[in-house]
Amino acid sequence: MHSDWRKHLPAMLVFATYAGFGACGDAWAADRTGTSHNLTDQLGALEERSYAAWKSGDTTFWKSFLGDQFVAWGSAGRLDERTAVPLLGGGGCQIDSYRLTDIQATALTARAAVLTHRTDVNGVCHGKTLVPSYYTATVFVREGKQWKAAFRAQSAIVDPMKAVRPAARALWTDGPTLTDADTQTLLGREQPMVSAWKDHDAGRMDKFFGPEMQFIDIFGNHIATRAQALKAWSGEGCDVKSFEFSGAKATMFAPNFGVLTYRASYDAKCFGQDVWPIWGTAFYVKHGDAWMWSGGINVLAGADWATTPAG
Repeated sequence: MHSDWRKHLPAMLVFATYAGFGACGDAWAADRTGTSHNLTDQLGALEERSYAAWKSGDTTFWKSFLGDQFVAWGSAGRLDERTAVPLLGGGGCQIDSYRLTDIQATALTARAAVLTHRTDVNGVCHGKTLVPSYYTATVFVREGKQWKAAFRAQSAIVDPMKAVRPAARALWTDGPTLTDADTQTLLGREQPMVSAWKDHDAGRMDKFFGPEMQFIDIFGNHIATRAQALKAWSGEGCDVKSFEFSGAKATMFAPNFGVLTYRASYDAKCFGQDVWPIWGTAFYVKHGDAWMWSGGINVLAGADWATTPAG
């Protein structure tokens, strides 16, 4: 076994990392201009305001900040804009401090971007001490002239060898996989990608990668580049016999951009540790006729984030 296997274990335990995709033409070149410092500053400022609103209990801000099709993870499945506002508004919380660091923005299209950051929090919600550190992903889409939050989730930063399986991991309130064309199309890309990870086949994975990506795993580890993704997901260490997706749903924000959310379970071990069920999120961008995986975040199924600012 490789001497630094513990370093790579978090990235191997649960699938969902993809990245760069060769030359994609002028359309992507135009999209990529948003990866400048200006985009990071602009979206980073909005993100800071959202945490300030959470701290102060400002639900009015959240009603204007969330997009109409906003989606996030709650304690038993997905949240929408209506169910997310009371939670994100900070009711029942006493937040002493928060800090956002390592902020990174990636333009996915001309009107969609993902922002990631480390989040450190000191506070209590509904009598529970909040997770002190986690990694957050927020997807922004432009509605008219304004950036709105389309998705947010976070994964606690933990030592994988000390992680605790959530007691509510079996809870799921969102029903079966939807049969609409959008869900079936994106799921049809996600499933063979996971199969490639199962088989340690970097060549097959590469064919699904989009030109830009960021990914956060279930232990709060952040992957920012194509090279990191391929190295993490094509290496040895995981013995995956089978996997199953359920409850999948595609939320389409534009003809060329959608977010796929689902529950996944595995018959698998990575470095001797069972792979636990997850709630998976994948960002998909359409390049030409092909939908390409362009980032995502996985969280442990049943993780109780209902009292934190990520849904």
